[in-house]
Amino acid sequence: MICRPLLAAAILAAAPAFAQTQAPERFFEGETTGTGTLKVMMSKAKTLTDRGTGRTERDGTVVLDQVVEEPGAPTRKRQWRLRQTAPGKIEGTLSDAKGPVIGEFANNVLHMRYTMKDGVKVEQWLRLSPDGQQAANRMVFKKYGMTVATLEGSVRRKAR
Repeated sequence: MICRPLLAAAILAAAPAFAQTQAPERFFEGETTGTGTLKVMMSKAKTLTDRGTGRTERDGTVVLDQVVEEPGAPTRKRQWRLRQTAPGKIEGTLSDAKGPVIGEFANNVLHMRYTMKDGVKVEQWLRLSPDGQQAANRMVFKKYGMTVATLEGSVRRKAR
């Protein structure tokens, strides 16, 4: 189902700016919440939410466990595993994607690409707010080269 690729919405941004932290995946350490409006072609818009808990492993990999809620669908769990591979580059996995998650970051924007298990290709942009506590999230979902859905939302980190 096209709605499945949800809040990938909640992955990645960083505190004050990606270029300054050089570790945008660390935005997701601790607790985060996300909301977004998913518009699927020829369907009514839906509001999606997620809750995440992130931690950093010894090798520097940030692991984000998410619980995603979508109206009319069972609650689902997913896991992101992300790591910086070079300056301005991030790679990793997402449990409901096939193949890698690839990303680039500069200034306050993280741009990621991946393919969901159902073949939908996802592009995601996270734009960090000046206070480093929230990121605007835009996602575009394509199948056979055609845009089939978009998501506009935000991710907020819990104050520490």
